[in-house]
Amino acid sequence: MSIVDVPRRVGGRTLDDVLAVVGALLGSLALVWTAYQNLLPTSGLLGFLCCWYAVFLLMYAGVTALRHPRTVVADRVAAAVVHALAGLVGVALLLVIGYTFWRGSDALGHGNFFVSDLSGAGPLDPLNKGGVLHAVVGTLVEMAMAVAITLPLGVACAVFLNEVRGPLTRPVRTVVEAMTALPSIVAGLFIYVTVLVFAGFERSGLAASLAVGVMMLPIIARASEVVLRVVPGGLREASLALGASQWQTVWRVVLPTARPSLATALILGVARGVGETSPVLLTAGYTTYLNADPTHGPMASLPLVTFNLAKSSEAVDQSRAFGAASVLLALVLALFVIARVVAARSGNSKGGRS
Repeated sequence: MSIVDVPRRVGGRTLDDVLAVVGALLGSLALVWTAYQNLLPTSGLLGFLCCWYAVFLLMYAGVTALRHPRTVVADRVAAAVVHALAGLVGVALLLVIGYTFWRGSDALGHGNFFVSDLSGAGPLDPLNKGGVLHAVVGTLVEMAMAVAITLPLGVACAVFLNEVRGPLTRPVRTVVEAMTALPSIVAGLFIYVTVLVFAGFERSGLAASLAVGVMMLPIIARASEVVLRVVPGGLREASLALGASQWQTVWRVVLPTARPSLATALILGVARGVGETSPVLLTAGYTTYLNADPTHGPMASLPLVTFNLAKSSEAVDQSRAFGAASVLLALVLALFVIARVVAARSGNSKGGRS
């Protein structure tokens, strides 16, 4: 008896979809547990999960083939694979974040960890002494200077590649794409040689922000170019038809339209640079004191403090290292939320005025 193709709803889930998934999950679990644990000389959680998933896919395809044509079988199996891979990535991310906060919970439970530096605390001192205030201030200062340098340059580069264009468009785009894969140690060495050795400047937060900016610039430029391509061409044509110049069209039409998405490009650049350690290690130096002056003296940052504390064999420094990493994760999340809220409000205000 052949299966007749009938119209099916592609959106949402039917009772048949739910029962097929649940039945295949439970049936494959029972079959694999019986064979893996009782019949075969095998053991181990990882092998059990892999076998369970493989049998689930086979059983899911077989159950679906009983009532649906081949296209539905392929669609359900592909959906199961995609959902499983997405879930695997999500579980791995949650494990990394959860483990970091769990290991740093001892340090995060002390208020002095957020309002003190490490100038008066050693590896043998308890967690109620010292903190990462100097690293938080250094990270904010360095990232603020890096954003102030790279954001205008990155957006200007994107405008040149997408709006102005010219004979240099292809070479510039090639260089930008190549720089997205630039090793961070190379960026640090470049600033170290040009700024510290040749120019004679000392290790400071400014040198660190320049090194981090080298890493952020191609990310912001490439992401901004992609964002500007999404802006409808009809908006540009309408602006030019009303008599606006190309510069006025870019400044008053293209960039305001893409502003929320440009915030995402900024966040991608910040996420690329905020966790870098090797460029900061070469250019900023390391200190346990609070230094808010980016032009003089070493300036610590959260990745650098985490790196130095994690090298210690003392349990107290290990807890401080994971605490600093937890603060870094929270700081990145806060910056992401702030940028998205500001971009959304600016977009709404533009829509209201129009």
